[in-house]
Amino acid sequence: MQYYDSKTIIYLDGEFVKAAEAKTDLYGQSLHYGYAVFEGIRAYNTHNDVRIFKAKEHYKRLQKSCELVNIPFKWDIDDLIKQTYELLQINHLKDAYIRPLIFCAPNMSLATPTSVSIMICAWEWAAYLGEKQLKVCISSYQRPNPKSTHIEAKVSGNYINSILASTEAKSKGFDEALLLDIENNVAEAPGANIFIEKNGVLYTPSLGNILPGITRATVIQLCNILDIKVIEKTITVEELKNADSAFFCGTAAEIIGIESIDETIFKTNWSNSIGSTIQTAYKNLVLEKVNYQVLI
Repeated sequence: MQYYDSKTIIYLDGEFVKAAEAKTDLYGQSLHYGYAVFEGIRAYNTHNDVRIFKAKEHYKRLQKSCELVNIPFKWDIDDLIKQTYELLQINHLKDAYIRPLIFCAPNMSLATPTSVSIMICAWEWAAYLGEKQLKVCISSYQRPNPKSTHIEAKVSGNYINSILASTEAKSKGFDEALLLDIENNVAEAPGANIFIEKNGVLYTPSLGNILPGITRATVIQLCNILDIKVIEKTITVEELKNADSAFFCGTAAEIIGIESIDETIFKTNWSNSIGSTIQTAYKNLVLEKVNYQVLI
């Protein structure tokens, strides 16, 4: 996929510059050690004009990720949101995926960065995992031990784990992977959280070994509005495979149903599942077709 062309503009350290002409230092800590943090944000073309969904929540999480791994965060969040809208307008983007990245200056020592930069880019991108229900396998890779790194931070280097798991799954003929935690309980997908349905109730793994997804939080809020019971708990592989249905959720993936885990096919038809209801409600929310945004 081509993410930019000769006309594409990015935001870099307070200026709008051509993506094709932007430069970074080959001695940067981010390039050598994966010492950077990022966010994934979506903008939607609603009847109220272009709207960035939960922009403040995403930029606050970007700030929190920096704090967790000792990367200085020197920007005003409201200004970053303003610059992001300007970026979309300059590039004539209405439905877009937005990627802010905070990266570090040259420094070959294993120490906190001497200085940092911010880049924001955007491009048109469909649902990351597509539209059809997914065939998923349990990965041989686990999520990192939460005592080894900050799982709740979107740190660039952490995503090597995601790349390995997703690559393994696709090499075996599956659409995506599901990673377990260090106790071999259900954690999350390489780039999405998971919910399972059983007897009319939704369950999702508790925080601690997973990224606290903004879409995950939105799903829980939607459940509260729609009077759907949702429980955060430890989920075993046995409970997962005995579920009635399941779905992934994330900013890039949005809401996407899971057809099967390994060789186990979920018995509830997707169109009759709670996940399908949430999928519709989420789409209505981000497109501002209903008044959910007043409540969330």
